[in-house]
Amino acid sequence: MTLYEGQVGGQYFVEDIGIEQGISRRLQALGLIEGTKVKMLNRKRNGSLIIYVRGTRLALGKHITSGIVVKGGGNR
Repeated sequence: MTLYEGQVGGQYFVEDIGIEQGISRRLQALGLIEGTKVKMLNRKRNGSLIIYVRGTRLALGKHITSGIVVKGGGNR
């Protein structure tokens, strides 16, 4: 499943990032790499998501989160 399909409050682990190379490199620089734990904090009306990664809150648009494949889930 993609991160965009996740539930608010759910915790996931990144399996793959399948988006443009420039964006992918920027996310890697921010610590979003394969195996990283991600918690979804909020979903905005415009489709963007607020996530918590390695002690930092990030806002990512629908285009980006639709290209991030995750596993796991559930509220913890």
